[in-house]
Amino acid sequence: MDITLFNTLGRQKQIFEPIEPGKVGLYTCGPTVYDYQHIGNFRTFMFEDLLKRVLLYNGYDVTHIMNITDVGHLVSDGDEGEDKMEKGSARTGKTVWEIAEYYTGFFLDDAKALNLLPPTKYTKATDYIQEQIDMVKCLDDKGYTYVTSDGVYFDTSKLKDYGKLANLDIEGLEEGSRIQFSTEKKNKTDFALWKFSPKDSDTKRQMEWDSPWGKGFPGWHIECSAMSKKFLGDTFDIHCGGIDHVPIHHTNEIAQSEACNGKPFVHYWLHGAFLEEESGKMSKSKGEFLRVKTLVDKGYSPLDYRYLCLGTHYRKRLLFSWEILEQAKTAMARLKQNVQQIRDEAKKNFDARDASMPEGEREKFLEAVNDDLNMPQALAVLWGVVRNDKLSSIEKMNLVNDFNRVLGLDLDKDIEAGNTNVPAEIMELVEKRIAAKKAKDFKKADSLRDELKALGWEVLDKKDGVEVKYITNS
Repeated sequence: MDITLFNTLGRQKQIFEPIEPGKVGLYTCGPTVYDYQHIGNFRTFMFEDLLKRVLLYNGYDVTHIMNITDVGHLVSDGDEGEDKMEKGSARTGKTVWEIAEYYTGFFLDDAKALNLLPPTKYTKATDYIQEQIDMVKCLDDKGYTYVTSDGVYFDTSKLKDYGKLANLDIEGLEEGSRIQFSTEKKNKTDFALWKFSPKDSDTKRQMEWDSPWGKGFPGWHIECSAMSKKFLGDTFDIHCGGIDHVPIHHTNEIAQSEACNGKPFVHYWLHGAFLEEESGKMSKSKGEFLRVKTLVDKGYSPLDYRYLCLGTHYRKRLLFSWEILEQAKTAMARLKQNVQQIRDEAKKNFDARDASMPEGEREKFLEAVNDDLNMPQALAVLWGVVRNDKLSSIEKMNLVNDFNRVLGLDLDKDIEAGNTNVPAEIMELVEKRIAAKKAKDFKKADSLRDELKALGWEVLDKKDGVEVKYITNS
């Protein structure tokens, strides 16, 4: 069955045809690690995870590269302001290198809690400075660059189809509507490839490198072009990110990559819509934002949030509220309880030779996920299987386990399977309770048990330790 994907380059659904049969090169824009990632960021990372899972489900061998931006991303998406990493350093008192390691660790923990499959390789921008310099040299040699007092810039007027991804009306672009227009730039849309370290700054930059044009640091956009070229080649299959990357970041990636390589950059561009609160798009610049830990602290499992995201198509805006998340938690708990009942019944009648998989139901699921990742419809197919009295428990179990390869909801695991799927924050409280009991501080131990219960987790004391169970509310 064909996979169809909505290609931002062309604004239509297209049948996916890989460059090399059976293999897919996938690049997804990852985190800028100057702060925690909020759940809006993870909505984008989750849709990219679902895409990868669907490709794997269809039998493709996927080479997945995700960047970790630890230098060059300025506080504006253009070429003005502080480097976000330097700003994070000033905020916390840590070095930029410590900042990068610190927030990368939290990103990886949250990604694991949300069941995001790890990429083939994470690529940190600071590990590939030479590759970025080499690409700027390539553009320089081909006459696409010019130098100003603050950096080396790409001359967008020399590329006839600049802005094709975003359908930019360059002539009608007003100053300030896209980027702050420097008087030294030749064109409004020109962008920095290499920024010079400020000479008049009282504070020396912590991240800077020598280059043929002077000491400085790479522009934000060049890292993705250089690292994708290194690991996926001049042309590859799919590039993903949030919809906010379309007019600037991804547009500039295309420009510099195609100008340097002389070939089409990417065949399919996929972009996810925003997670929004009632006040608008979730953003770190507003100060307060919701983390995965925030959800756990309020009694929700990270997979409750994953279920919530599955209920809305990745190209549609998703409105977040605690009431909506509570509904997702209730639905998720009911689903897991129903699946557990199916699993218990199947175990009683299990025969290792019985690998029955009703093809009609699997076909419905495959049709849904292959239709531009239609996860709301895929969930509907799953619930239809769970409630279908005409299917045996073994048939249902086999289908649920199969569907879970895409959905990533841990439906292939027993609810009572132990403590392996308990969030780290919950296990911290469990360990504190164990320590309190050992110290015979039973009042504190009881208090911690109540706290865990309020967060949706039950602790059962056993002879060989404790068992931690998620409390269903159905």
